[in-house]
Amino acid sequence: MKQPLIYLDHAATSWPKPASVGEAMLEILNGPSANSGRGNYGMALQAGRTLFQTRLKLAKLFHVENPNNLVFTSNTTEALNLAIKGILQPGDHVIATMVEHNSVRRPLEYLKRTRNVSVDYIAVSPEGKLDLDQLKKAFRPKTKLVVCSHSSNLLGCILPIREIGKITHKHEALLAVDAAQTAGGYPINVQTMGIDLLAFPGHKGLLGPQGTGGLYIHPDVDLEPILHGGTGSQSEAMEMPTVRPDRYEAGTQNAVGIAGLGAGVNYVMEYGVEAIYEHEWKLAQQLISALQTIEGVSVLGPGPGKPRTGLVSFTMEGRDASEIAFQLDRKYGIAVRAGYHCSPLGHMTAGTTQGGAVRASFGLTTTSEEVHKLILAVQTIAKDT
Repeated sequence: MKQPLIYLDHAATSWPKPASVGEAMLEILNGPSANSGRGNYGMALQAGRTLFQTRLKLAKLFHVENPNNLVFTSNTTEALNLAIKGILQPGDHVIATMVEHNSVRRPLEYLKRTRNVSVDYIAVSPEGKLDLDQLKKAFRPKTKLVVCSHSSNLLGCILPIREIGKITHKHEALLAVDAAQTAGGYPINVQTMGIDLLAFPGHKGLLGPQGTGGLYIHPDVDLEPILHGGTGSQSEAMEMPTVRPDRYEAGTQNAVGIAGLGAGVNYVMEYGVEAIYEHEWKLAQQLISALQTIEGVSVLGPGPGKPRTGLVSFTMEGRDASEIAFQLDRKYGIAVRAGYHCSPLGHMTAGTTQGGAVRASFGLTTTSEEVHKLILAVQTIAKDT
């Protein structure tokens, strides 16, 4: 008899989704699924209301004053590309960190090649502590942007965004934050944290469907659009509209997905972001404490009792990470992520560039019993080495 799946890959995408997410999507798909902003008839107006209601919820969650400063994208990667490519010009300087995901690194490296943009990556310790003194020294007269992960998808560390924001603004630069691992699972206030650009996914901590995400753009920041096309507004103009969010939302919107995202955000807000963080943190502490007692196993990122998101990455001496993940799946029905996690900079920081790491990540539906089963499985695999 096949054993039930233990899903521990929430850092990639949350699963299962709340029932309300699928219900909201079906309601739009089978109901008012006309193009938002493309007509004055009832169905089109209803679709527009669905999009705006989700913007309102996200604005409340992230403490955004004007919901029209929240732009929908297909994922965090698109949002980061808009933030990075929309602000940096030839000759600009940008600062990032040594735990960035490829969604940050690759756009930056592309702009190095094509726009003569210079990039500095600030050191982060293997435990996930950012060197703020190095950050302060990295600023130049042409520093336009600081872009960093709120939390590493490998180490689980949480970077001090408020302090980074203060330093950044003191040097009259902008701060862009990749909230792929924190949106919905850690409190975010764009005003008090000094965030000018916030990229977030819909399908992870916000519990929405894949193909959804967004970017908060500070009202004083004017990004150059990277998509050009129909918006349903200012159609007579040759250029993209000047009004938000239309300026950054060319083409037909994913109304079905955005409706599901709205339901996911509702669920998160009803449960409470702080409560979600506490639940996932406790599970991470349970796993860390046990893994540290297994001979040959090394845990990456912050130590026991330290702040971190609900993920734990580890290595096993003499064993390939992919092999461990394969055994966890086939023998124990446990789904984890193994390899390089699209974060080669993070693995350089952790010293795991040779074999990668195994990552277990938790969500609202993860139980202590499931984590215990993972621990028992890792113990058995370690004995077989």
